[in-house]
Amino acid sequence: MLQLSIAESLARLARDNKDFVRLIEQTGFDIGLYRPELVDAQSPHARDEIYVVAAGSGKFVCDGERSAFVTGDVFFVAAGSDHRFERFTPDFCAWVIFIGKRP
Repeated sequence: MLQLSIAESLARLARDNKDFVRLIEQTGFDIGLYRPELVDAQSPHARDEIYVVAAGSGKFVCDGERSAFVTGDVFFVAAGSDHRFERFTPDFCAWVIFIGKRP
């Protein structure tokens, strides 16, 4: 069994000085934590993904459609979709689950 906590995952992000850390890698999926600072500069990904908002609020944009989000919300993003978080609070972070094999 493996248990992840937001506190430990945020500490790893800070230690690595990155906005994303991959925490579990398996054959059909991986899980990471994403915490952009000020701007979300993502580009479309090659795999489907699920975001689970762990903290914060803001707006999520996917293929031109905007939606407000708060802690606990979940988004599915199909592979190749243009997406990003906007106007998010300073505490914003999200679990990211990539589905399928890594390219």
